[in-house]
Order: sequence, then C-alpha cells, then structure tokens
Amino acid sequence: MAELNLVQAINLALAQEMERDDRVMVLGEDVGLNGGVFRVTDGLQKRFGEDRVVDTPLAESGILGTSIGLAINGMRPVPEIQFEGFLGPAYDQIVHHAGRMRTRTRGAVTVPLTVRVPVGGGIHAPELHSDSPEAIYSHHVGIKVVMPSTPYDAKGLLLAAIRDPDPVMFFEPKRVYRSYKEEVPEDDYTVEIGKAKILSEGDDVTVITWGATVFQALAALDELPEDISVELIDMRTIYPMDEATIVESVMKTGRCVVVHEAARTAGMGAEIATILQEKCFLHLEAPVQRVTGFDTVMPYYKLENHYLPESPRIKEAIEQVLAY
Repeated sequence: MAELNLVQAINLALAQEMERDDRVMVLGEDVGLNGGVFRVTDGLQKRFGEDRVVDTPLAESGILGTSIGLAINGMRPVPEIQFEGFLGPAYDQIVHHAGRMRTRTRGAVTVPLTVRVPVGGGIHAPELHSDSPEAIYSHHVGIKVVMPSTPYDAKGLLLAAIRDPDPVMFFEPKRVYRSYKEEVPEDDYTVEIGKAKILSEGDDVTVITWGATVFQALAALDELPEDISVELIDMRTIYPMDEATIVESVMKTGRCVVVHEAARTAGMGAEIATILQEKCFLHLEAPVQRVTGFDTVMPYYKLENHYLPESPRIKEAIEQVLAY
C-alpha cells in the first residue's frame, strides 16, 4: 500500500476505474492538459487520451448538460466543477434533469454520473471559492451527496459513486487535499455510500461531523481532559444519511455536538439535531449543540479562520453540553 494524500487517492481511483471500465470519462475546465486547478486529474489525459479526458469550454451548464446526455447514453462521466462557487450555472441541469430523470421516465432512464467539486475554506481563496453547499443538494431527492475526509475513504467512495446508477455530488474538502496522508490500497475496493464511520468510541458525548472539520474535531478531542470519553462520527455521506449510526450513538451518550463549515441557518446540523430530537428525545441529557460557519459570506483570508469551526469552538461546545 502507498501512503497518499487526498489528491493522489482521487487520481488513483479515477485512473483505475478508467482502466477497468472504458465507459468512464473525465470532463471539465482545464482537467486535461493542466491536470485541473488542484492537479487532481494530472496525467490522465496523457494516459487515456483527449476523447476520455476532455478540456471543456468555461460553461458549467454545458459541462453538466453534456455529462447528463453521456450518462443517459451509456457512459459513466465524471465532470469536474472547478470550484463550488461555480455550481450555480449548472444547478438547473443537476437538480431538474440529472436528479429527476429516473422519476420522470418511471425508471426507464438513469443518470450514472459523478460530479466532482472542490469545496470549503481554509486555503485563502477569493470570493466564490470557499463555500460548503452540501445542504443545498441534499434537499433535492434523487441526488446522493458525499464528502470524504480521508484518502482511503475518498478512493473507496469515488469508486462507489462512479458505479452508482444515479447522480452523485462528490464534494472534496480542498483544505485537506494535501494536508493529510494515509495508506491507501492499490487494490479495488469501495466504501459504501450512506454509511458513516465511527472514528473513536465514547460514552460521554457524540460529535458528528464530515469533511475538513473531522480534523478540527480530532484536534479538539486532544485538548480535552483524558477522563472525557467522546464518540466521534464522520458522516462521509450527507445524503442518504446514516441515521441508524448517529441515533444509536446519541442514545448511548445522551449528548451531541454537530460540526460543519457551512452557514448555520438551514445547514445539515439543523437536520441532524431534528432527527435526534425526534428519535432520541428521552435519551438526551442536554440540547444538541451546533458549531458551524456563520450566516454571512465567507470572509477573505485574514478573517477566514474566524469563520471556520476551529478546535477551540468545538472544545467549548463539548464542554457546554457536558456541563448542562
């Protein structure tokens, strides 16, 4: 097994799946000759040719519309949207066509495409380059939403997404693209979409998160006294959500903190808190706490870390629910 970062793991997954299945192709702005803005698709065009790794015009609606047509006609396209802020022009294609085609045709037509999108802050990017739109796309039934935090999960989830018969939004937290490495098998494997992962088992409080904030949560746990036992859950899939894992955990601990980068209002933390209120009410020892981004535009780099849910804010929330 090689020790890879997130970029390398995704690149490996794409290369192996393109080798295994000649229906798989990559398309997007600068994904070929330049290997993408973050070099995630580096070397793929040279290996597989311009017909399977396609540099497109700067037209997100066109990229997704083309991908939907390819998917309907038997291909397994993996379009890349260069930054999450550029998803807007493609919204209609994703939500109203890719997401609804199975229902519209009563199951006669499916759209097996995987939309890769770098998301989140923490890299000092300009405006429109640092948002976390997972809640928006989770609201639209027919679209799966995935956000891995580790290289191992990224490879396994991406392979599962490409092989899925329905559209998957594959959000990649750019903050951890190169900040973390782990051993990733070269062998073929998948990680189940819709299944969360328990990173640490505990009895006192449950912390639920995903994407880059997994690492901030881990840092917060390191700052807590040793006698505090925290169960840390990485959701990995935002929709469909693994309700069983989080409900079972909170029934055990009685306390919960949900952490995400996206703005607080109507974020996935609110959905999770409601699920726990509905299904764990008699087990809760304290109100569910949320540690999130703020209801404002992501600030420029000098204030960026004040917006992000860093470990001190997470630690404080854990202490508050324990003291309730």
